[in-house]
Amino acid sequence: MSQHIIEVVETIEFVAHIDEQKDCLMSQDPPESLWFNIDVPKGHGLQAGDRIKVTIEKV
Repeated sequence: MSQHIIEVVETIEFVAHIDEQKDCLMSQDPPESLWFNIDVPKGHGLQAGDRIKVTIEKV
């Protein structure tokens, strides 16, 4: 059973190329926002300006 910790809904500020297999989604908006920096597999179809939801759970 997993324990829900938090859901963060934010706008992707930047998509960085890491290597041939993955990119990094980043958001470092103003201080009232929660930041994220998440590596994802290529082919995700996301771009700067897209809104996403990140869910954190302890499993």
